[in-house]
Amino acid sequence: MTARSGTKAHGQLRRGQVITTWGPGALIDLPRHSAIMGGLDGWPEGSLEEIVEPRLEGKLRSMTGVRPAKLYAPPAAESDFRRPGPGIQAWRFPEWFVVREDTRRKSAKSGKRGRDAGESAESSRRIVHRKQLDDNLRFDGCSVVPTRFVRACPRGHIDDLNWRWFVHERDGPCLQGRPRQLWLDEGGTVGDLSGLVVRCDCGKRRRLYEAADLSLKSLGTCTGARPWLGKNAKEGCDQPARLLIRTATNAYFSQVVSVLSLPDSGTPLRQVVEQLWDDLQIVESGANLAFMKKKPKIAKLLEPFPDEAVLEVIREMKSGVAVERPVKQVELDAILSVPEGFGDDVLPDRNFYARRLPEHLWRHSRRCDGIASVVQLHRLREVLALIGFTRFEAVTPDIHGEYETDVQRADLARLPSWFPAVENRGEGMFLELDAEAVTTWLERDAVKHRLERLAKGHEAWQAGRKLNRAFPGGPYILLHTLSHLLIQSLAMRCGYPASSIRERIYAEESGFGILLFTGSPDAEGTLGGLVQQARQLEEHLRNALDTGGLCSNDPICAQHVPGGRDMEGRHLQGAACHGCALVAETSCEMRNDYLDRALVVPVLGQQPDVAFFSTA
Repeated sequence: MTARSGTKAHGQLRRGQVITTWGPGALIDLPRHSAIMGGLDGWPEGSLEEIVEPRLEGKLRSMTGVRPAKLYAPPAAESDFRRPGPGIQAWRFPEWFVVREDTRRKSAKSGKRGRDAGESAESSRRIVHRKQLDDNLRFDGCSVVPTRFVRACPRGHIDDLNWRWFVHERDGPCLQGRPRQLWLDEGGTVGDLSGLVVRCDCGKRRRLYEAADLSLKSLGTCTGARPWLGKNAKEGCDQPARLLIRTATNAYFSQVVSVLSLPDSGTPLRQVVEQLWDDLQIVESGANLAFMKKKPKIAKLLEPFPDEAVLEVIREMKSGVAVERPVKQVELDAILSVPEGFGDDVLPDRNFYARRLPEHLWRHSRRCDGIASVVQLHRLREVLALIGFTRFEAVTPDIHGEYETDVQRADLARLPSWFPAVENRGEGMFLELDAEAVTTWLERDAVKHRLERLAKGHEAWQAGRKLNRAFPGGPYILLHTLSHLLIQSLAMRCGYPASSIRERIYAEESGFGILLFTGSPDAEGTLGGLVQQARQLEEHLRNALDTGGLCSNDPICAQHVPGGRDMEGRHLQGAACHGCALVAETSCEMRNDYLDRALVVPVLGQQPDVAFFSTA
């Protein structure tokens, strides 16, 4: 049995939610049912709106091997919710339910069979399978609710918890005859797993918290079930099954790839090959290339480049695999190459229009020392595509916007041939730090010592994890922390809440910068409140440094040392907490990790030489 979900108002999902939060494989509570969002095989592909973004399509081809990697927007809901159009399929899940009945059993009647000694009373409710329900989805005249507990693995597989196997440990006497009634006993007032007991009328019982202990292997091996793709979509899996609460935040982590629609001129050699492609497309070897270079025009244009490099670009273009540059490197090069200007009345490009703000409009004192340029992005288009998901542990892109090549993710379809995507249009401001000033700052002994402490925290966090990710380095942490402090200041003046301002941090070979932007799926984007704040950069920088210099949790926050004996487990944060540098996760590209105020501004208990900016 299936349910249908739309994509807009009146209890339906917005398009952006389908990409980030409620995509295929996500667990969702509908008004009358609990369900799992269906895979792309059940989407009305023929009626979907195609989104064109060549750079993102090329990136997805190289990441997933899907060719062609087309992009389609989720279906839009009808304006009249009483006449819904084609929606997204959702499968009912889980198939085990708890009967909504409370039977208070006093200790004199139940003894120790249903609880431990010392408990005065407990709530007992029957556990039943979907096949035991009547046509009205009721059991014995009582309503039911889906169980909160299922089993899953980090690769995205998910299945019902085998309640009978869990209670009887495979060889219970109840399994040899007619299965008896299962009960879920809840004792005490805490409400956690330690107070839940699964009980069978045959006398077997087991505490549910044992299912959460991976060392006991109480749930067995993962079944490889993929119910979002249908009943017969299992695949092999050797991961141990883990207990998962359906409504927990770790039940679904989408893997989203995003790019900005910025002009990418490519390398000079590729530009020349594209210009001469009508002639060079037949070249197969060095001899062919030498013959083609007898033409004066071709010889002149290819003269600066070695033959091997030319042949390599030709082979790449023939195979359809573009020269892959990191996502952020392309974006940074495009932003840094925009001309200077302001106040233009005509915005010719609907997707991208930016101008470098003249220095006299934003630099008024030495407070802005260390800042090289400020760019106003009047128009901006961002395209986001969902490529898969995980459970329990999120897999995020690295600081260059790239996913690891060996990342295991759950598929969105049995044979993926396209990806769901959305586009946002908006505005932003870009702040470039002086590369020479950053290099000089990194050479300070105090900065080197601080970064060594932060790197130890990164090593402590990574211990025991399969993901082997490099420490992002001082420039990234500096930019990331400054970005969070600026977001809080901008939200007070720009007209957008802090949760709607997003960041992209650029710590690349060609420079260091921060892009703060906001976007909307509306056709015309946003209203210009953020882009105009570029002129007040000095004031926002002053507010950011004042906020970062003193936290309400100081001196505890300022003296926090990641790694080693960090009792709080905040291995990826230095002097940073919810009182100063942390923002909404919708704004942050690194889930509030890799932050340290001490690298931005002098803080209590830390050497002032560590800070890139001074408060003088």
